[in-house]
Amino acid sequence: MALKPLLSTLTLCLAIALPSGADSDRRIALTYDDAPRGDSAMQGDERVKMLISGLDAAGVEQAAIFVVTERINSPERLARIQSFAEAGHVIANHSHTHPWLRNVTAEEYLAEIDTAEMILQVFENRRPWFRFPYLNEAPDIERRDALRAGLAERDLFSGYVTVDTYDWHLDSLYQRAVNNGESFCLSGLRDLYTGMLVEAANFYDQAAREYLDEVPAQVMLLHENDVAALFATDLVAALEADGWEIITADEAYEDPIASVLPDTRFLGMGRVAALTSLAGKPGPEFTYLAVEEDQINAAFEDRVLGACD
Repeated sequence: MALKPLLSTLTLCLAIALPSGADSDRRIALTYDDAPRGDSAMQGDERVKMLISGLDAAGVEQAAIFVVTERINSPERLARIQSFAEAGHVIANHSHTHPWLRNVTAEEYLAEIDTAEMILQVFENRRPWFRFPYLNEAPDIERRDALRAGLAERDLFSGYVTVDTYDWHLDSLYQRAVNNGESFCLSGLRDLYTGMLVEAANFYDQAAREYLDEVPAQVMLLHENDVAALFATDLVAALEADGWEIITADEAYEDPIASVLPDTRFLGMGRVAALTSLAGKPGPEFTYLAVEEDQINAAFEDRVLGACD
């Protein structure tokens, strides 16, 4: 994969040519952060069983589950992560306590990663991948580079995303409606959830096609929450109906883009956003329903709250 000539005018450490050969089909892997989450409108055990069952029904061979190890604080929560691994999904590091890098030193952050790695050794299907909480990878260049060096020293791969979403915000609206006893339309919630995530995937696909010579495999950011469990099968069906092929996280992370560490602090929307921004995509254009809380709020009120039509 090679970036377009425009990149040669930018001050990058990326003045490289990526290997060619990736096909241009739309391919996407599903990845879930923040496991194991606590009880919510659903009991945690119920939610994990539903998510695993939904992925299985949809034919998803492998998703990636990024674990916050501090939350493995009971045999029941340990069993939830084991159940993901037993179902064929891969387990990876999302830190021990889910800190913002901006709030701690690089040394403290690396200690977090080390603690989580030690705990994760017990799981089958573990991968040496680390995903930054909040996608907060570069509060400044010094900490960004220190963490990149620290991951390399530990033979840990940066478990980047390419499709940023605020699925967590939609879930928070759902939780509030349930807690407040509000009436809501479950089919409307399903359609909003699946629609905004397909739109997000298409946003990054189009950005890559416009600004990069070749289109990478996409990696979607999701969370282990109730809406993910409720609509896992629906999400896969919606993506496939739109022309997407669901691939494994292993396959997605074999893409040439995996070897590119963009020389930018604009990393909080994922790797495609970083690379297309460096290639000239204007910052104000990085907007779409799935990352705009006000738009999600309005859509939820309009399409979910109240009885179904």
